[in-house]
Amino acid sequence: MSEKKMNAAAFEVPKEKFRFVPMEGRTHDKKLETKPVGYFRDAMNRFRKNKGSVAAAWIILLLVLYAIFIPIFCETPYSLALTDTMYLNYTKLPPKIPFLGVDGCSDVTVNSGKYHYYRAIAEETGLETIRETYRADYKDPTASSKSTFYDLRVDNYTSMGMLYLTLTGDQFEDIQKWQDEHGIQVIYPAIKDAKQTDANIWYEVDKKGQPKLDKAGNLKAIYRTTTPEDTAYHSLRIAADNDPEHPLAYARVAGTSTAKSYVTRINKYTYFQYRYGFEPGFIFGTNARGQDIFTRLASGARFSFLLAICVSAINLFIGTIYGAIEGYYGGTTDLVMERISDILAEIPFIVVTVLFQLHLAKKVGVIGALLFAFVLTGWIGMASRVRMQFYRFKGQEYVLAARTLGARDSRLMFRHIFPNSLGTIITGSILVIPGVIFTESSLTYLNIVNLESSTMTSVGTMLANGKDYLATDPYIIFFPALFISLLEISFNLFGNGLRDAFNPSLRGAD
Repeated sequence: MSEKKMNAAAFEVPKEKFRFVPMEGRTHDKKLETKPVGYFRDAMNRFRKNKGSVAAAWIILLLVLYAIFIPIFCETPYSLALTDTMYLNYTKLPPKIPFLGVDGCSDVTVNSGKYHYYRAIAEETGLETIRETYRADYKDPTASSKSTFYDLRVDNYTSMGMLYLTLTGDQFEDIQKWQDEHGIQVIYPAIKDAKQTDANIWYEVDKKGQPKLDKAGNLKAIYRTTTPEDTAYHSLRIAADNDPEHPLAYARVAGTSTAKSYVTRINKYTYFQYRYGFEPGFIFGTNARGQDIFTRLASGARFSFLLAICVSAINLFIGTIYGAIEGYYGGTTDLVMERISDILAEIPFIVVTVLFQLHLAKKVGVIGALLFAFVLTGWIGMASRVRMQFYRFKGQEYVLAARTLGARDSRLMFRHIFPNSLGTIITGSILVIPGVIFTESSLTYLNIVNLESSTMTSVGTMLANGKDYLATDPYIIFFPALFISLLEISFNLFGNGLRDAFNPSLRGAD
């Protein structure tokens, strides 16, 4: 028997080894009971399992919503530029949130002159200025003066006191009408001494500014009196105005008989109520210019977000095209383009920013120059990521198969390779946003870029403006610092979650 037949016989199966299988026991393929999971759905499933990244995503969402909607819905007096503040001086007021127990007060140590100053405001207006006296009328052995001191808890809102304000005839009458309707005093008596620049000094003082008290220890008023014929003021009167024969003047009339103006002493606290219909209370306090930090920070955050998103989008567009060409063609093309990237990457960013601010800002503005500075070299990192991804995927079988079937280079690059690189590209683009915000904050904090105006600001600008008050009024810088800290930490955690979620090697993993 030949060797070939012997090998064939060895593989023969005897007939007795075969037996019939009943049809009812035959196994068929079953239809899949679950739907196929797409790339983004699979990434989302993995992302949701990362609790830290999910929490960070919610924080980022809240910060974005805060930046978008607060400037829209919180109009004057909580607008970006509180128009009254420049002359009413609602400056450096601490946060006030009554339902959280934040009362806008502060603990201070003052001399006797300042103590009577606060006392005089409360006595004239009836507003509670001194909330609590911890220690009264004591001498400090380390002080050079002979004055006594008081440890107090002072309401910073009611202690704003009085201000001289010039009103037109219509304004003057409108305030008097409002006073009568609401029973709240806004305009207070003028004083005799025209040289007295402090509108809160309505009582006699000596040469050192100390009040002259009567025998009962009361302040002695120096209100200006007029004749009964002076009826310009006819509204509410404080308790001190109780002599019908010598009525106290609540305003000084100046100008002609046809065009009168009224130089008045108004109370800042109640004038705020007159203007806006409720008592003043700023959630984050006010800055040194009297602007509401709560809405100004939201407006600054909105600008910072918009700037960062624009920079990220432009860098994504330029970097994707540049990196795709590098990675797909390789060789000499890649070598030349990489050297160009290396040259641009070595240019110091601060030098570019300073030069653009000195020269380009005159033509395109400060924001335009800053945007150019970010875009000049900002796309290089994105181009490097895309290049690496194209080198990684361009040799895969599905790309070779598409090329064999006649696909053009543009289709191979942006239809087959680019979508598989999308996870890394999305993660890189999103993480550009906090980087731009932090860089912009650093530049404005160092005064390299000035974005401050009555209608515009940024988080970095607010940090720069608040650094001078870190020791005395820390809340001015605290809230912008808290915002940017939350933003940076949240974006880092969020970016880590995105990186793991879009990692192709983890696709389908539990």
